[in-house]
Amino acid sequence: MKSRTGILFFLLLVSFQVQGESFRALVAGVNKVSLSGPESGAVPLSYVSSSLIQLEGDTRFYRGIQLELTAPANYLNYRGSLAVVLYGDLNKTPETGIADLEGRRLGSEPLPAKIQTIYQIPLKADNGLRTTPYVTVLSAVIDPSSFPLLFRLMPVIKGISDELETMVFSFSVKPILSDEGALRISFRYPENLPGRPLTVLIDDGVIDNPGEERLLKEGEHHLVILSDDYRNQSSRFVVERAKVLDLTVELQDPTPLLIFEYPEETKVYLDNVLLPNSRVPQPAEPGLHELRFQVGDYTVVRPLFVQKGKTYRVALSVDVNVSESE
Repeated sequence: MKSRTGILFFLLLVSFQVQGESFRALVAGVNKVSLSGPESGAVPLSYVSSSLIQLEGDTRFYRGIQLELTAPANYLNYRGSLAVVLYGDLNKTPETGIADLEGRRLGSEPLPAKIQTIYQIPLKADNGLRTTPYVTVLSAVIDPSSFPLLFRLMPVIKGISDELETMVFSFSVKPILSDEGALRISFRYPENLPGRPLTVLIDDGVIDNPGEERLLKEGEHHLVILSDDYRNQSSRFVVERAKVLDLTVELQDPTPLLIFEYPEETKVYLDNVLLPNSRVPQPAEPGLHELRFQVGDYTVVRPLFVQKGKTYRVALSVDVNVSESE
């Protein structure tokens, strides 16, 4: 029952403590929370010391952070002796040692009589974090601009015993990442067609400003480029959690292309004009064309209607059919 009362007290302070206060703190170390590492190194704390919590990297990718305080086993005999206090909006970033500070108290509660105590601090509104019998979640969202935070242990009773004075607590912090990454799209235009209009769709939704960086759920996504001036394109890309994907789209000239495949010694004619290098893709105007393949005395003529922005693969094959009869 006392633990539940402590949690309620903690949540009330988180909701209503808005004014700053001056205090002196013994800073034992720094917990750096980074996107590149799963967890900061543990900082040893005494009953009167604190740790600075610094947030590194792109804060858009944080749902929150998790604070884990591990007590020695003999602390269970001193229930109600200590409290934890969390400060934000510090007037300065202190060095290790004793520091006189000003900051806003974000919350406090008596330290539960548990070996491990876990708090989660939400850093965005839609965080999905929930309080459980094992984890306490702050009711308020802490803006990343409030960092660095200061996590502090302090006595709440007089007459601290020698045993409690020599106890060492282990304090660590790890990130709680969102299931999002970011996408940056850049376009590379054909030299003869710079800056023409185009429409970009991601997962079937039209993107109004495709050049702007945007957050997307981690996983595979579908990209479509539609334009009257470039070839339409469709591709897939993968967004990784807490990472930025730079995607370069090569826009292509929409002139139709003909790709020929044929046996050696074949002459290829397009609209009665012999193609001198028909092994490379041949541009063609949209509309109806005549194709002619000539291999010695053997000639094949075919009509072909081509459309803007399309590529056509035209293959000539010479089959030999063998049948047997009695």
